[in-house]
Amino acid sequence: MRRARSQKTRKATAKRFKITGSGKILRSRQGRRHLLASKNAKRKRRLGQRALVSDSDMPRIMEALPFSR
Repeated sequence: MRRARSQKTRKATAKRFKITGSGKILRSRQGRRHLLASKNAKRKRRLGQRALVSDSDMPRIMEALPFSR
């Protein structure tokens, strides 16, 4: 008889997202990698801050991070 497969954390997902103490998921914003000369300073500062993941994406991320609950 086969043994049940153990859960594994998806390491690529773990590197991209952070779970807060209250259970919310933080992500980094897009658009901060290149072409920064054309973006003003206020926009670049805002792109450096974390953002919350939308409610529709949360179940998929939590499935990829089984030990973060």
